[in-house]
Amino acid sequence: MKINVRELPGPRSSKILDRNKKYNLGWAKPYPFIQSNEGEGCYFKDIDGNTFLDFSSQIASNPLGYNHPDLLKTLEKYSRATPVKFAGQDFIPIEHQDLIDELTTITPEGIDSAFLINSGAEAVENAMKIAFFNKPTAKHGISFEQAFHGRTLGALSATNSKAVQSTHFPALSFKRLPFDETAPEKLERIIHSENSPDDIGFVIMEPIQGEGGYRPAPERMMKQIRRITTENGIYLILDEVQSGMGRTGKWWAYEHYGIKPDIMTSGKALQVAATMANHGLQTAPGSISSTWGGGGIIDLATGIQIIKSIKTEKLLDNVCKMGKYLSKRLLELSKENSEVTNIRGYGLMTAFDLPGKELRDEFILESLRNGLVILGCGINGVRLIPPYIIEEEQIDQGLEIIEKTLERCRGGYKSEGRIKEFLGCGENVT
Repeated sequence: MKINVRELPGPRSSKILDRNKKYNLGWAKPYPFIQSNEGEGCYFKDIDGNTFLDFSSQIASNPLGYNHPDLLKTLEKYSRATPVKFAGQDFIPIEHQDLIDELTTITPEGIDSAFLINSGAEAVENAMKIAFFNKPTAKHGISFEQAFHGRTLGALSATNSKAVQSTHFPALSFKRLPFDETAPEKLERIIHSENSPDDIGFVIMEPIQGEGGYRPAPERMMKQIRRITTENGIYLILDEVQSGMGRTGKWWAYEHYGIKPDIMTSGKALQVAATMANHGLQTAPGSISSTWGGGGIIDLATGIQIIKSIKTEKLLDNVCKMGKYLSKRLLELSKENSEVTNIRGYGLMTAFDLPGKELRDEFILESLRNGLVILGCGINGVRLIPPYIIEEEQIDQGLEIIEKTLERCRGGYKSEGRIKEFLGCGENVT
């Protein structure tokens, strides 16, 4: 497939977007096109025939790209199956246990069990419930500044990303740590001056903050937080909903730091979500559950196949190799384009900053006009998270578009036409 963008939004997409704006209770400036099922590798088409190169991977949830042959075969198997969703915690399909078995082949020793659920926020919600259940003296949780863990009320209480996400909503009791080298010292002070270890149910953190700016945790901070939580009997929950499943070149981002959690979460690239821990933390029957959790057999089977395909195609190696190439090309580009700063990340979880939010938002829209789908993060960050199957040729193509877009956006450029209604479309992604 080749990039080909005529009009954004196209006429068919415009009609659907207008209805969605009117009737979607959660409408928040989506991208200015409607997806089709057409795509190949790192490219996809919208319903108006516009063809894009995808450096967003559907917000890190599409690791193998579009119409991967292994996934098409998986879907064929279920093409005549009905129902495709079961009440999976009470009426367990075989795929439920098969995914737990496959998932725990890539978790560290001791993390041998999983609770399957629908979304990353629910995985976080249940990680916190498991920690509180197993520590009945606990009154508080601890999370980090600029963290994003989800929009359900418990996960939202741990979130500290944007005011719009939490305004008007009640919250559980949380204390915050700075996402920097001073965090361990502040954690010690909270434990020994403000509370006792018995009061703290858990510390929850992202090894690489996602919506908060694609900021990798400082290595010393990660190791010291792990040491302090272990010494004080406090559960460490690592949220790998976005950074896990191979995105950084390792199965889990925390592996870059040489530590392991007590409880961890996964989602997005897994197609379902999971809360994982040692079987010894199993809760009382019924204390955590979900009608559809672990019951969508197509999603479960797809998640199993994604893990298998990453293994058989050695895609972790490709993520490492292409991630290094992408970072190298970004560094080269930054030498000729001073707007591009603070290049960061691991593997194909990469980001850079632009001088301000207004420029960043215009840059995302203009990139779309040029056929490249990218995402925002933080205040003025741009994240580049292509599928794991990407090759150098497609990275070069994406970087050419980025450079072309930078040239266009210099000097106070403003979007024109209907597309300008979607300014900020990269801001609300998670």
